[in-house]
Amino acid sequence: MSSPSDKRLTGGCYCGAVGYTVEDAFDYALNCHCGNCRRTTGAAFKPFAGIQRDRLALTHGADRLMVHGDDLTNNTHCATCGSLLYSVVREGRWLHVAMGTLIDTPSIRPAAHIFVGSKAAWHDITDDLPQYQEFPT
Repeated sequence: MSSPSDKRLTGGCYCGAVGYTVEDAFDYALNCHCGNCRRTTGAAFKPFAGIQRDRLALTHGADRLMVHGDDLTNNTHCATCGSLLYSVVREGRWLHVAMGTLIDTPSIRPAAHIFVGSKAAWHDITDDLPQYQEFPT
């Protein structure tokens, strides 16, 4: 019998130059409304799912990555199309996978909105998820 963590999800960038697989074993998922996430995605917020870094594997396109930051904290994009694939966080041990780059459906759903204190004024949050002005403590 397989467990949810045995399931691997596929994902990748818009143009197909970069692909990855990741375990369907995310520890949390949130919608981030901070200015950095909005500018990085070009959207009102970034839905992301957090997982330990070693649970994601690039399947192709490692030479097509564009990294903004260093090995411990960065945003990793496709250098060809610009898609934000994931952010390296928490001293380089974790990834925040941009959920929009997942091709397969993860078992987790975002549980809250964070950094709503700096959300886009033109965007209204219309669901019933908890909202935090910054990062929840």
